[in-house]
Amino acid sequence: MNTTFLYRRLATFAAIAGVLLGIGLPVSLLAADFPPLNAPATHESHPGKFVWAELFTADAAAAAKFYSGVFGWTAVTLEQHGVAYTVLSNGAHPVAGLRQRGPAASPRASRWINYIAVADLTTALALVTKAGGEIRAPAREFPQLGSQAIFTDKEGSPVGLVQSASGDSAEDEPAPGAWNWFHLFVKDPLAAADFYRQIFSYEVAPDGRIGKGSELLLSSGSFNRGGVSALPDRAEAKPGWLGVIRVASLDETLARVASLGGEVVVAPHEAALGSRFAIIADPTGGSVGVVEYVNHANPINQP
Repeated sequence: MNTTFLYRRLATFAAIAGVLLGIGLPVSLLAADFPPLNAPATHESHPGKFVWAELFTADAAAAAKFYSGVFGWTAVTLEQHGVAYTVLSNGAHPVAGLRQRGPAASPRASRWINYIAVADLTTALALVTKAGGEIRAPAREFPQLGSQAIFTDKEGSPVGLVQSASGDSAEDEPAPGAWNWFHLFVKDPLAAADFYRQIFSYEVAPDGRIGKGSELLLSSGSFNRGGVSALPDRAEAKPGWLGVIRVASLDETLARVASLGGEVVVAPHEAALGSRFAIIADPTGGSVGVVEYVNHANPINQP
């Protein structure tokens, strides 16, 4: 995708290390009956694959209404000891969770944190520390779901780790309404790519798609997992990950955004190999990319 358009709002919506303060995983949720990521269990393991996402928000109800309306996701809110956690599902498959921020963190804009699958969380966290990252939320166990943790990389971008109790999702092409791509914007792409390589054993190579030679691809198991690009040389640009959701019709999706109180922050435009891309923000401040792929342009399938 043409990343020039992303830079205009990157400073507002990208990751910064300080935003993690106050979003640690609530202890009172540890015994909540979370659904497994895959039912029935897959017994598959795909370390390095992005498999989960969480939105930390000051208004989980408003965010759930927005994402359900825009993407057709269903929302189920779990509650224990007065603390709520909303699970969003695409059809029968859980795709994301919404965490209500506490009063101290509420003034901050909402933000998404994307989770990468690991085979062993303890080993992965040790690799994070060795590579120069910082553990921001230590490993926690969630019944049925598995184990989770959050770290920041060397440029301060937050990332989640998850060791699923039900295995990882199959290596199928994501359907509309599913997370499809994840892109990291950093000051030093080569150093950042090497950081993630040390943790997830990614293969790192230039993006061979038309006009993408300056970007890097992170791949594992013969699948591209995400991309890495350089930030523009501007003081306000900050590093961070952007998750991208696949949609069947970009125009129809964007038409629902405004009616549900959201905003199109990067206008739809053509991207690599005939795909179309935009960035939207929910009413609470969280942002995601949306993409409509045509002519088999999905980057996860590119060699």
